[in-house]
Amino acid sequence: MADEILQEDAGDGVGLSERLVERVEAALEAGDHNQIEDLLADQHPADVADVIEQIHPDLRGLLLDVIGPTLDPEVLAYVESPRRDEVAARLGPLEVAGMLKRLDSDDALEIFEDLSEELRTQILARVPVTIRKILQEGLDYPEDSAGRLMQREVVVVPAIWTVGETIDYMREHRKQMKSDFYDLYVVDPRYRPIGKLPLSRVLRNKRPVRIVDLMDEDVRPVALATDQEEVALLFKQYSLLSAPVVDAAGRLVGVITVDDVIHVVEEEAEDDLLKMRGLDDTDLAEGPLLTVKRRIRWLLVTLVNTIIASFVISRFEGTLEQLVAVAVLMPIVAAMGGNAGMQVVTVTVRALAPRSVTSRNTLRLVGRELLVGLINGVCLATIMGSLAALWFGLPSLALVLVAAMIFNMVWAGLAGTLIPLTLDRFGFDPAVAAGPFLTTTTDVLGFFVFLGLATIFLL
Repeated sequence: MADEILQEDAGDGVGLSERLVERVEAALEAGDHNQIEDLLADQHPADVADVIEQIHPDLRGLLLDVIGPTLDPEVLAYVESPRRDEVAARLGPLEVAGMLKRLDSDDALEIFEDLSEELRTQILARVPVTIRKILQEGLDYPEDSAGRLMQREVVVVPAIWTVGETIDYMREHRKQMKSDFYDLYVVDPRYRPIGKLPLSRVLRNKRPVRIVDLMDEDVRPVALATDQEEVALLFKQYSLLSAPVVDAAGRLVGVITVDDVIHVVEEEAEDDLLKMRGLDDTDLAEGPLLTVKRRIRWLLVTLVNTIIASFVISRFEGTLEQLVAVAVLMPIVAAMGGNAGMQVVTVTVRALAPRSVTSRNTLRLVGRELLVGLINGVCLATIMGSLAALWFGLPSLALVLVAAMIFNMVWAGLAGTLIPLTLDRFGFDPAVAAGPFLTTTTDVLGFFVFLGLATIFLL
């Protein structure tokens, strides 16, 4: 029966099918708990987490009551951050405490930090002292730091050991090794990492071979307070599978693995994308009033921008009254500059994230975007100017439009690089603030130049 269900509900190989969610909902409404267990028994924890998130909210609590006692702890690690507290509260502090004990320390801390203060207190009272210490210490580290990201489970061996002694040690302590691992770390008597050794290299060598003769000395330790974005850059730059985390004295306290870094890269990319539109990662999960509060501040910035642009336009009422064609063509100048500028902003913000922009290549970047803006401006302005001349029969108007478009697109190239670079230099997030500043300048200058040239040369 379970095999038939899995075959029917199989999707394209990634994620879960809508049919599975519908079946679970139908089984819940019918009170058929055995079918729910059959439906979810062989599902990956990530797919079970998707079922919990996608099921109708009125049925979510009932589903957790049914599957809670047998729920794989990994499921809670896959539940999206905004939903974790709701799920954990329904499962109860005793059940969640049992799950955290069975997870790797990094996954346990990631779940724990998303819970309410009340639920944290109840869970801490129900976990062993060692796990309680790890969770409390983890929250003391800065948010989005290596200390929050690392896992405490790391295989550490002294430099004086041989391959045989290392293998025997791992076999004897296999129960303490909760997860798979890639590297072993070699430490000196002060517990400072002095080398790294891939597990495959250990297995390929004979028992008498010394660990110190096999290890790589380039370990690249990460400090506890290092920002997770810096960690991701380190992994990318040196193609790392893992990196040791050390305290202020240089002692090994944990390890960060590549699977954790993948989540960081995805999180940072989503964060930058949402910030460029004034949103954040809780936007889809929050209620309407809180969503309004988060979005309206940037809409107010846009409102101020449009007021400034409207004021500039009002200074040229006489020109607009005498030349209706100017009013028809005016939005084109601003729109082309705004779109060209946002392209440049996106490229610049993306370059700033991995530290690709330095003092040595800043001028080259600005110069390139100015040239691109000029070339694009000439090409597009020529096309639009020709259409305007045919449309209104005014060659002089077409020339004014061409000049304004070229100016605004060149300015978009300049502003699209300088605004993010300036914001980053002064410690502001360019992904958040660059857009509104750019739109203001391209709109206001675009209108001012076009209307100003029209007033001078056409009236």
